Amino acid sequence: MKENSIYEPLLLEVAWEVCNKVGGIYTVIKSKVPYTIERWKGQYCAVGPQISAEIPVEFQARTGTDSPFEKAAAILREEGLDVKFGDWLIPGKPNLVLFNINSVLPRVKEIKKEYSRNHEMMFREEPLVDQVVAFGYMTTRFFEVLANSGVTDKSIIGHFHEWMGGMPIPEIKRLDLKVSTIFTTHATMLGRYIAMNDSNFYKRLPTYDWIEEARKFYIEPQVSIERLAANQADILSTVSKVTDQECEYLLGRKSDVILPNGLEIKRHVAMHEFQNLHKTFKGKINEFIMGHFFNNYTFDLENTMYFFTSGRYEFVNKGYDITIEALERLNARMKKANIDKTVVMFFVTRRPFHTINPLVLELRTKMDEIKRTTEAIQEEIAEKLFEAAAYSEDDLSLPDLNQFVDEYWQFRYKKTLQAWKTPYLPIIVTHNLKNDSEDEILKAFRKFKLFNREEDKVKVIYHPDFIDSTNPLFKLDYPQFVRGTHLGIFPSYYEPWGYTPVECLVRGIPAITSDLSGFGDYAKNEVKTVTEKGIYIVNRRTQSYEESVEQLADYMFDFVQLNRRQRIELRNNVEKHSDVFAWNNLGRHYMEAYRMAMEKM
Repeated sequence: MKENSIYEPLLLEVAWEVCNKVGGIYTVIKSKVPYTIERWKGQYCAVGPQISAEIPVEFQARTGTDSPFEKAAAILREEGLDVKFGDWLIPGKPNLVLFNINSVLPRVKEIKKEYSRNHEMMFREEPLVDQVVAFGYMTTRFFEVLANSGVTDKSIIGHFHEWMGGMPIPEIKRLDLKVSTIFTTHATMLGRYIAMNDSNFYKRLPTYDWIEEARKFYIEPQVSIERLAANQADILSTVSKVTDQECEYLLGRKSDVILPNGLEIKRHVAMHEFQNLHKTFKGKINEFIMGHFFNNYTFDLENTMYFFTSGRYEFVNKGYDITIEALERLNARMKKANIDKTVVMFFVTRRPFHTINPLVLELRTKMDEIKRTTEAIQEEIAEKLFEAAAYSEDDLSLPDLNQFVDEYWQFRYKKTLQAWKTPYLPIIVTHNLKNDSEDEILKAFRKFKLFNREEDKVKVIYHPDFIDSTNPLFKLDYPQFVRGTHLGIFPSYYEPWGYTPVECLVRGIPAITSDLSGFGDYAKNEVKTVTEKGIYIVNRRTQSYEESVEQLADYMFDFVQLNRRQRIELRNNVEKHSDVFAWNNLGRHYMEAYRMAMEKM
């Protein structure tokens, strides 16, 4: 098949996360769009659900085109379905079709009954499943119109992501539509649930009874939809060899192609530019640290390193358990070796909370007030010092600067500092959690006595919310926060791919991952000298839990002993070699999937 021929069909990418930022798949599709649009142009269309009554801010309606997608949407509107066509306002600006799933929810019982009859499966009352069924019904009708109404004479490829997007596949097969289908599972439903509850998940993987396990976790409809989509799709794909094992044993079919996840990488013209960004954003983190810690005790920020982990709150799956235990060992080793450095470790994940801890917010506010006060004093001193210099005759020495600060600012300076100082230890969690007594991260902090004592070399901060520029504590977007850190730590037990270490590497930040994550497994097999390129891989496949903790502690201890020049060289090396994870490299796997889909037509 000629290379150009794979770009001839219409390509529709269907996912719950299209124009709906709820998880990592949003990043996958959004970051891949420029690469895809460069090849498919207007033949590509993203398809997603409108979940709330409000139209997403990333959507912009467009009319009057000759697009088959707009024509099909118009036909569905004539049928009474609430369908919108326009642009997805992201880089690449692709065609976008949005289905208002609330418009068909009143009919969802009838839709489920028919789907059950056609595919021999059972549903129950569950809001999310009902929404998925509504989305699946509307998407199926859209493909019917495209394929059968004379809207287009082009071939059609439908690429469906996860169980929430895959429901139309069995219906497309039943209706014998001229649509070639690809189903991508980023993580099997059963795999995620079982791994959280079975420490021998990978050893026992071939032995699980999928029906029994689905009933155990009360997710039979979700798993049934996923299995139907996986087995009836023309092409089954997943994101890593690790997840392919789940496809074989939990979905009953090995994947036809592996689609590792990349990122859109924008190169800096000069190598020093991203080093300057690191310095700038580290300065912002420094401000937070001063406000959080220095009211009680201080440490040298020039000898402080910022480590972090982030992602979905899954204490075992994400490796938060071994990370906290390894931090306790790192703390002990640094004390014993008398290393004159401090490590601040951030845990960034989403948990239910009432508010930001008022004390944490108050301290940050007071730090901002101190900054404003010192800037005012600086301005006053500069003006009066300039005048004194102009009037000076024989005495060329620097005058006493205190005489240039009037009593008001001296009093305000002392009063602000006095109000800021407190006698208690720096707080380990920035928010008031709704159930802090049962929170696994906090329980682990208590177990390993990570309390932010002055004598501790390792400090911890648990931030149970997203980091973005509207956040009053950091005043940074997440990518900026990542750039300001020194090391990302993601030793996952269950991680089908793992974007978080990739997001570090493309920003010049070294990262620790594991060989049980799809990314770690890929890096181990595809990237030579991974450690030299800033990728540290914890062996969790063949080592015991204890050995993995010790290896993670070794990696962190070795890292804190690097001097500044060595860390700069490592960041340069990381940034220089991160192209291996760019879509311009990894996108070829998607091209292979689409080529295979064409051959199935």
